Amino acid sequence: MKRVIVLTGAGISAESGLKTFRDSDGLWEGYNIEDVATPEAWERNPELVQNFYNQRRKSVLEAVPNAAHYALAKLQDKYDVTIITQNIDDLHERAGSANVVHLHGIITRSQSSVKASLTYPIDGWEIKMGEKCELGSQLRAHVVWFGEAVPMIETAARLCSKADLFILIGTSLAVYPAAGLINYVPREVTKYIVDPNIPTASNKHIIEMPYKATIGVPMLVNDLLV
Repeated sequence: MKRVIVLTGAGISAESGLKTFRDSDGLWEGYNIEDVATPEAWERNPELVQNFYNQRRKSVLEAVPNAAHYALAKLQDKYDVTIITQNIDDLHERAGSANVVHLHGIITRSQSSVKASLTYPIDGWEIKMGEKCELGSQLRAHVVWFGEAVPMIETAARLCSKADLFILIGTSLAVYPAAGLINYVPREVTKYIVDPNIPTASNKHIIEMPYKATIGVPMLVNDLLV
């Protein structure tokens, strides 16, 4: 069975109504990134940061997978599919994809604020101040902030290096280290890019599909399943 590696970004979740991580004005849901997505922000004002991610989690739980998410799950009928996502939502899983690697964490889990590898399921949409991990530290969203390590990046790079087919969806290839993953894919492997704005990629064997995810991904999957 051929191994298909899919890298997804904010563009696929945007069509389910979730705001992209950094809008054109540099803000995320009206907040400066530096105020809600850095360890320093947590140090300064943990209540603000906690509330911000509680609201984002509520939005994620209210959102539903779209046609692109479901199409990728259908691809499992014929291929060994692993999705590497930069997104912190769980829409791929809810659509039925079995193998999902979250580069930047997943907002539906909490984590220790002193040991990132200690994560827990969340009952409902809210993490309350005063809720603590087994080490006694405050729980926070299981999300990788700017300035923090990306623990799954080596796993993702290894998966990309073994791809028989590579699909890039809804990402501008602007956020590192995730943007560099395409360079781990063997040059001879066919690569599809599905995005209205095709990013520049210094890799050969690229097939460009300049469509939004809900249009381009079902088209591509239908072709691959023939």
